[in-house]
Amino acid sequence: MFSANASLPHPSQDFIALCQSQVMLLTKTLQADWSGVYLTSEEEGQPVNLIPVVIYPLQETPHRASDNQIQLREGKEEVTLANLSKSLPSDLSRSLIIPETDGFDSKDYQIVLPLVYQEVVLGVLVTRRDTYPWKPEEFNQVEQIADTLAIARLLDQRQEWYEEQLKQQQLEQQKERDRLDDLFHQLRNPLTALKVFGKLLLKRLGKDEQNLSIINNIVREGEHLQELIKEFESHQKTIVNDPQTITLNTDSVAIPEQSSLHLPPSQSLKLTSVYVRDILETVVMSAESIAENKGINLNVETSDYLDPVLGNYSALREVFSNLIDNSIKYTPVSGEVKIQLGLSKIINHKKYQGLLIEDTGYGIPPEDQAHIFERHYRGIQENSDISGSGLGLAIVKELVIQMGGLIELYSPINLENNTGTRIIVWLVIN
Repeated sequence: MFSANASLPHPSQDFIALCQSQVMLLTKTLQADWSGVYLTSEEEGQPVNLIPVVIYPLQETPHRASDNQIQLREGKEEVTLANLSKSLPSDLSRSLIIPETDGFDSKDYQIVLPLVYQEVVLGVLVTRRDTYPWKPEEFNQVEQIADTLAIARLLDQRQEWYEEQLKQQQLEQQKERDRLDDLFHQLRNPLTALKVFGKLLLKRLGKDEQNLSIINNIVREGEHLQELIKEFESHQKTIVNDPQTITLNTDSVAIPEQSSLHLPPSQSLKLTSVYVRDILETVVMSAESIAENKGINLNVETSDYLDPVLGNYSALREVFSNLIDNSIKYTPVSGEVKIQLGLSKIINHKKYQGLLIEDTGYGIPPEDQAHIFERHYRGIQENSDISGSGLGLAIVKELVIQMGGLIELYSPINLENNTGTRIIVWLVIN
């Protein structure tokens, strides 16, 4: 009845300890010569399998084994269940089994009691004496032990199932938090651009008081939205660092026969043939105004004749926007940001087109580079005056990977003063 490919039960250490204590009770109080606790394990369309949990003693010996021989037996180990299989009733209903003399030693007296609770078979308790039969009152004691193990196993299963449900809820909550983080991060760049456009308009409108009032309102509301986003991100960071405990109402929860933990699937992108230059031009239009407002020289080099790449228009716009925004943000006044499109190379027999973004800003320390693409990681900039959520590069990496691309990071570029960062995004030529 044992199958190595069965879905094995996973009893807790507390349940195993209880099994050990009850088996020792059979040995010391009722003078059992051999005892075992088995748990049921089912596969769809297959008969019930029995997985050994505690066997005592582990090997048949003329003398009684010591207490430390009680061990947890892994289901993949070779276990002989021939005698047990012959003794089990076909319906696994509770009964006293005293083997017939045919095929068994006449001195072999064995009790097989299924661990049953609320008509659910959870396992089997087997115990045997070699020299004299069991008395009715002794059988009642064995029944009590089986009842104890059955109730304990049911509670053990419930606890395991609740813990899995808790993990699943936590994963779903984390997934929703990540979605909100990404959404608010994606709102930040166009909002910053709108605010910069408003300030540039204020400079150019002169003394047109009627229009100045409208533009001032736009800038003011943009700043208000930025404050709200910053407050939300601060709240999200508090939740991540100090997550609240989730409680489950277990009074009315039905336990399924099998529960499995499934990780939520990642968002998939629809990939088509796109021209990087067309996407880059729309991003650069906004970036030029932001760079101008900060006093940064934005230098763009591209080519008129470039092959299309395999990608997603919206995703690539988000990638370029995040990388250029980061370069401008972390480059001091009078610095330079260079964008170069048209790089090419072959990786594993595939042709790639590269976009280079390089700045003269603060370099990334080596200890930060291993984590720079992780969500909410800002490294040395965590305590700086430059605001950020640590999501931009994480979003970039996820989107580039989904498009089959690669990212290269080099920093610092200027080794004399440890400044400058270069990032190259490689996309598969379609």
